[in-house]
Amino acid sequence: MNCPKCRAEMERVDYDGIEIDRCTGCKGIWFDSLEEEKLAALAGSERIDTGDPDVGDEFDDVDHVDCPVCQTEMIRMADRRQPHIWYESCKVCYGVFFDAGEFTDFKDDKFIDRVRSLFTRERD
Repeated sequence: MNCPKCRAEMERVDYDGIEIDRCTGCKGIWFDSLEEEKLAALAGSERIDTGDPDVGDEFDDVDHVDCPVCQTEMIRMADRRQPHIWYESCKVCYGVFFDAGEFTDFKDDKFIDRVRSLFTRERD
């Protein structure tokens, strides 16, 4: 499989039994359906995001991205809690592609949300 952004080869990376694909060039990360949510819940999983966020920002400008699995044109999405995170999503196989640094940012917000929800429940 090749990276949908820079076209470099993707490498398989395993974290706690969940296998994702990371670009050997730009270090973007491909997640099959819901893998990003599963990994975001695991302590230390941000270590899979080894790329430079500045390089990831450069690839935000790539506006035509085909799914590396089914070659369908992907749609650009923004995380509703963090609209500065733009990622690509496949409307056919439901995979998502995060540029370098975006998964770490995405995961940080998920952790903060869990902490906030604990305090909210305690007040109710």
